[in-house]
Amino acid sequence: MGYHHIAVDDIEPTPDRPSLQRSISDTAGLENVAVNYYEADPGEDLPLAYHYHDDQEEVFYVLSGTLFVETPDGTVEVGADEVFVVEPDSPQRAHNPASASEPVTTLVVGAPAVDDVHPYEGG
Repeated sequence: MGYHHIAVDDIEPTPDRPSLQRSISDTAGLENVAVNYYEADPGEDLPLAYHYHDDQEEVFYVLSGTLFVETPDGTVEVGADEVFVVEPDSPQRAHNPASASEPVTTLVVGAPAVDDVHPYEGG
């Protein structure tokens, strides 16, 4: 059996990210799901680029603030205690715009945990 009890504040932030990211899945050694905690100040992106995944599904659960998710169809505002789901082959850029008045905190879950990300150029 394996269990992990992790304090998110004890996880070292991932270096070279546009916002604070803490990888819960890396810390716990998870292989089938990617779980990340993000804190984005106004003007910060969550991912490194506007992108899409071949196979990975993503769920953004907003803990506090408002997350803005840019898609080819427009931008969606996701408030606290709301969820935004991204299916494979669906371009998105999650961010906190510079005009925001507060940080946004999210828990992002992606499965399967594969490196299938591609930049989206059509945005």
